[in-house]
Amino acid sequence: MANSVLNNNEIIYSQSQARERIRGLVWKLCVATLILMAIGSATRVMNAGLACPDWPLCYGKLVPMAQMNLQVFLEWFHRLDASLIGFGAIALMGLSWWHREELPSWLPWASTFAFGLIVFQGVLGGLTVTELLRFDIVTAHLGTALLYFMTLLVMGMLMIPYKGTGNVGKLPWVGLTAAIFVYLQSLLGGFVASQWALHQCFGIAELCTVMNSHIFGVVPPTLATLTLVVMAWRTSALHPLLRNLANWSGLLVLAQIGLGVMTFRLRLQIELLTVSHQAVGAALLGTLVAFTVIALRDRQVAKA
Repeated sequence: MANSVLNNNEIIYSQSQARERIRGLVWKLCVATLILMAIGSATRVMNAGLACPDWPLCYGKLVPMAQMNLQVFLEWFHRLDASLIGFGAIALMGLSWWHREELPSWLPWASTFAFGLIVFQGVLGGLTVTELLRFDIVTAHLGTALLYFMTLLVMGMLMIPYKGTGNVGKLPWVGLTAAIFVYLQSLLGGFVASQWALHQCFGIAELCTVMNSHIFGVVPPTLATLTLVVMAWRTSALHPLLRNLANWSGLLVLAQIGLGVMTFRLRLQIELLTVSHQAVGAALLGTLVAFTVIALRDRQVAKA
């Protein structure tokens, strides 16, 4: 009997240790991916997308010290961060399959899907250079990065300990709708940025329709997010985590609108505003995805 109890305790400890290690890696990759997208935005804003004319090396070197300036550094560091995330994705997939007996059955497959996204993202990254920043490839590059970011968030939120109240109503579907709208608006923003539509509209009155589509496109995600916030406020006995995530969504969407207005009025003259606009948009998307996953978990409590 004593040996059986000890063996069970060892198994539980091993499972807990594996989950903690993988969950920690998932969150590190989340942060690194958010930073990577911000660096990618800075690279585009600073016209550094082709600062390294070759790929995957930069001027044929791992570290091009002789050619190093701000633009080269941004593009080189962007690739460095992407490489580290790639190695992290390999480690995540390897650990998930190695400890598959001690983990939820979905986790190895989810980590494999995430690795597939990273491989595809790497291919797109190379094509952005070899195809000279073709707008559709640049937009797909951003879209895949956001999809990878969301995949990591879903994995991370499914792995955290959580005991819900079972009182979420339709909040999971409102959160999902808002997340979809924000993702589509982010893609549209990437499409506008990759064609320099704002510059061209202000400068030579071209691509104004493309620019205006992004401006008017802010309405659906804003309404959906604010609806989520109001519904969260009006839902009694809502778990504090969900309430906090809803509040953060509201704050982030207001900040995003403010940054967008300032970026428009200043005609993209302040690079930090443009980069912040991209980063806050990704943070808003991540917050809505996190809310949706937790709300769906909470919904399972009500069904049980």
